[in-house]
Amino acid sequence: MTMAAEEVTGRRRGHPLLQGRRRERYTHGLHPAQMDALRAMCGALIPSLLPVVDRLHGGADDDHDGRGDQQMAGASKDDLERFYLASAAGGTIPHEVAELVTRCVWEAVVLVKIVLWILTTKVGTFALCGRLCVTSKFPYVCKFADMPVERREEVLKRWNRARWPLKITFVVIKILCHYAFYTMVNENSEKPCWKAIGYNIPELDEPRGGGTTEARPSSPRPLDAGVVETRGLNDTTLLRSLEDKGVAVTTQQDDTWSAHHHTVRCDAVIVGSGCGGGVAAAVLSAAGHKVIVVEKGDYFTAADYTSIEGPSMDRLYEKGGIFCSTNVTTALFAGTTVGGGSAVNWSASIRTPETVTREWAVEHGLPVFASPEYARAMDAVCARLAVTDGCREEGFQNKIIRRGCEALGLKADAVPRNSSEAHFCGSCHLGCPTGDKRGTDTTWLADSVSRGVVILTGCKAERVVLESCKPGRNGRRKKCVGLLATCSGDGGITKKLIRIEAKVSIAACGALMTPPLLRNSGLKNRHIGRNLHLHPVSMAWGYFPPENKLMIAGKCYEGGIITSMHRVTDRTIVETPALGPGCFASLVPWESGRDMKDRMRRYARTAHAFALVRDRGAGQVDGEGRVRYTPSKDDVHELRDGLRRTLRILVAAGATEVGTHRSDGLRLRCNGSELLSTRLLAQKLTPMVLRWWRHTYLGSGVRGCTLGRMSVRSGVPT
Repeated sequence: MTMAAEEVTGRRRGHPLLQGRRRERYTHGLHPAQMDALRAMCGALIPSLLPVVDRLHGGADDDHDGRGDQQMAGASKDDLERFYLASAAGGTIPHEVAELVTRCVWEAVVLVKIVLWILTTKVGTFALCGRLCVTSKFPYVCKFADMPVERREEVLKRWNRARWPLKITFVVIKILCHYAFYTMVNENSEKPCWKAIGYNIPELDEPRGGGTTEARPSSPRPLDAGVVETRGLNDTTLLRSLEDKGVAVTTQQDDTWSAHHHTVRCDAVIVGSGCGGGVAAAVLSAAGHKVIVVEKGDYFTAADYTSIEGPSMDRLYEKGGIFCSTNVTTALFAGTTVGGGSAVNWSASIRTPETVTREWAVEHGLPVFASPEYARAMDAVCARLAVTDGCREEGFQNKIIRRGCEALGLKADAVPRNSSEAHFCGSCHLGCPTGDKRGTDTTWLADSVSRGVVILTGCKAERVVLESCKPGRNGRRKKCVGLLATCSGDGGITKKLIRIEAKVSIAACGALMTPPLLRNSGLKNRHIGRNLHLHPVSMAWGYFPPENKLMIAGKCYEGGIITSMHRVTDRTIVETPALGPGCFASLVPWESGRDMKDRMRRYARTAHAFALVRDRGAGQVDGEGRVRYTPSKDDVHELRDGLRRTLRILVAAGATEVGTHRSDGLRLRCNGSELLSTRLLAQKLTPMVLRWWRHTYLGSGVRGCTLGRMSVRSGVPT
């Protein structure tokens, strides 16, 4: 953003948009009676509890007294009491949950609103809650909001075991309520309950893990010379800013358009500034072409990033990170900022395996991927991103993966990263605050801006412009002459149309956003949006008490995100995720309000690992924000085997308790090395990895517009 990061009295350094702030108004549209029902649900999910003396010392475990938890967290007795007494029914949290609901698929939004409305009546409450809403006073039935919190909690337990639609309602509210509760910060960008769970954000003024100065951009804001931030501009200042960047602009109004618009002319326009768009901009500008990059996200730099989960997810990810498939079983993450996914990736920079390049060459008729040219291209990419193969010091979760593999006699490989070997930052998924990690925003886009490329931020491509032409040898009767985009000017209050006329138009907005753009433009190829592959993951967790005999120092959010991996099969690998308190609480199974707070008390020492599968089944992008995806039977089998291996690794590493994200909360206590027996461990772990609707899969779009030589199989012919 144009406002440089600066110290604000009483607040953490970084850009104001990434520090967290109260909403000035809410637009969720829920009736006050519906809000009462939602507030009651939030209060049952995260209730105010009287602290139990044993739990103040972490005594939720049979195998240790838990004093080490308190020492590791640095939490006082007052911190723990404050944590257990806190409730999600207080303050503006229910309104924040209501706002987050509006980001879900429309079916889920409608369902939640209907259920909340039913709960505003006594008859409706009786229909959904049964005898639990019966009282001894006339009329002997009460509304959901008037039920005691213990009974409301029992209702939610039933819904958790129910089928659609109550199951969907429970899942949506449970996820969003916990996410809002653990990510909302005060005016000082702090959360009081963080101390109780052992979480803190390192001060940005302190160095975070060394790194080399060579990997950092020469300028703190290397793209300022080419960036036009449209969100803060009105009609006049937008026109002036474009002209100042050397862009030819005219203002027109004719019968073709419903309103007057600016027309911009250039040689090439690129939609998206991530790995595809950034490289294309650099190559075309190096050839002497005038290039404009359209990016709907904002421009942030290392000095802007705060590592505060809530506001960072909101500004750096599609739908603020609240993006899921239409069946609400798969959460999706896609970067929406200058640099795209490269700005928020987990640093892993793995080359395309030879088995995959051969498949692309043979099955899709694309021999270039099996050629030496493609290998040299990967070499060039790794060199420009300063990819390193080693890691000087691994973080808590990766140490566990490596130790577990060693105990089982399995191989743990080092993961190449687009950062230095000394990079010890667990916040790169929220933008790397050290500037050590390299993305397109600090490499190819910086190169292209130095050659005159203009980047329009806060600017959304609506559709490409097609015009009729004489049929050529390829038989096509239309050609692309540019695109139509909208800019959110005056701080998002107004929208301005921009027509960008170009000789070449490139759609590089990712597997999830490119198909809607092409379809909105009138393209009819039935393969557009199909063949979507997400590389789904399924997670397991293990708890490692601080005083465990096999002591592994650290906390789950410290250190490089992915530095070690284990390959289970050619299609399945085991790695570690980045989970802040909000994402952690959203994914962890809810059994009761007290159990959930006990789980969160152990956050810092709960390690997660996931099995990632190269899926053979495919999903489909039906429109913007609408993704249909369910893993195939074969993919589920791979995930199951990978999850079983992941659990074995956690047990071998010394976990005292392991589990998955099954919503029934099934977990296994590990009280001895006898569990390492393959047969016994398989018997214990098998129930955790059975085919179960209640698993939540995570994924990121990796392919959605298939390339190929034949249009009968490809969305984009070559």
